[in-house]
Amino acid sequence: MRITVSAIKADIGGVGGHTCPSEKLLGTVRNFISRNAKGLLIDYYLGYTGDDIHIIMTHTRGVDDEKIHKLPWDAFTEGTKTAKDQGLYGAGQDLLKDSFSGNVKGMGPGVAEIEMEERPSEVFCIFAADKTEPGAFNFPLWRMFVDAGSNTGVLINEHLAEGVIFRIMDVMTGKVAELKMWQDKAELEAALMYPGRFVVHSVLSYDGSEHIVSASTDRLHNIAGTYVGKDDPIAIVRTQKNFPATEEAGSAFNEPHYVAGNTRGSHHMPLMPVKLNSAASLNYSIPIVSCLLFSMHSGKLTGPHDGFGTADWDLQRMRAAERAMIMRNQGFIHPATLVPDELEYNKGYEARMSKLQSKFRNLEDVMNGKTKTTTKSKAGSKR
Repeated sequence: MRITVSAIKADIGGVGGHTCPSEKLLGTVRNFISRNAKGLLIDYYLGYTGDDIHIIMTHTRGVDDEKIHKLPWDAFTEGTKTAKDQGLYGAGQDLLKDSFSGNVKGMGPGVAEIEMEERPSEVFCIFAADKTEPGAFNFPLWRMFVDAGSNTGVLINEHLAEGVIFRIMDVMTGKVAELKMWQDKAELEAALMYPGRFVVHSVLSYDGSEHIVSASTDRLHNIAGTYVGKDDPIAIVRTQKNFPATEEAGSAFNEPHYVAGNTRGSHHMPLMPVKLNSAASLNYSIPIVSCLLFSMHSGKLTGPHDGFGTADWDLQRMRAAERAMIMRNQGFIHPATLVPDELEYNKGYEARMSKLQSKFRNLEDVMNGKTKTTTKSKAGSKR
C-alpha cells in the first residue's frame, strides 16, 4: 500500500517571546485539523518543538498535494487569529504569503514528505528542530549514512554498504545535485562543509527505488527578504531493515554539534536534543531538536515515542549546555557569531558598518592628524 507521510511545521506565536505555543493556540490548530481531516487524512499527530507547531499527517494523495498542504495552512491561519487574540509573540510569523497558492513550499512553513510502499513493519523518525537552520541536519545525516565510525551499519548492512544517493540543495539557487556514495563522497563532504548554503534535501537508496529521508530546506530570509526568524527544519527518516536502525539514526545527534542559530539568529551554538513538546530555553535560545518515533500500519500511526526522552540523553543535554556557554562566553567575536552574510539581523550590522566605513581614512592622513594634535597639545602645555 502506497502511503505518504507529510510533516509540516510553522511558528505562529509563542508565550512571552519565542518559547512555546499556548495551550489555546494548540487547541485551535488541533480542532481545525480534526474537523477537516475526514476523507483527506488517514491519521495525524500534532505537537511542538520550541515555538514551532508540527503536524504529522498520513494519506494516499502523494507529495505536494494541494488539499493536503492547504489543510495545515488553513489551520495555521486559524491559529494565528488565536495567537493575536492572546497577544502571543510573533503571531503568524512563518506565514509569509497573504493567500494559499497550491502548496506551502516557499510560503514559510517547513515541509518534509515521503511517499512510500509501506513495509509490514513501517517505522520512521521525525526530527523537529527550533532556533536553527536547515543545514543543522547535515552532520547527523552524514553520520547516519556515511560515517562507519558512528554507524557500523554502513559496514555490516549490505544495503547501506552499497551506499545511498544524497540530494543536496543549494539554497541560494534552488538547484539540486545528486551525489552517489561512494564515488561522490568527497564532493558530498565538500558541500556539507557549508550548511548555510548547501543542505541535505533527501536521501535515496543506492538504486533510487526507496525514499529514505526528506528534510525541509526553505530559508525564510530568502522568501521574506528580511529576517523573520530561523528556519527551524523538520525531517523524516525511515529506519530499520535496509535503512539505519532507529538507534543509529538517533545516536547521530549525540555529542551535540555546532549549528547556526540562537537568539537573533546570531551565533554558533550546539544542537541540544530535548524531550517531546519542550519549550525553547531562555538561556540564549539554545538550538534544540526533538525526536518523534512512529510505527505505522495501513497509514495508522502508533506513537510518538519520545526518542530523546530516556535518562542517557540528560548527559547530552548537559554537554550541549556546557558547550553553549563556552561559545557564548566569547561574546560577539567570531567564530562565536556568524559571518556577516549569515547574520540574520544583517541590516542592523550593515548600518553599523556604514558608520564605521565613513570614519576610515588613509593611514598617512590619520598619522598626520595625530601629529598636529600632539604638537598643539605640547605647545599649549609650555604656556
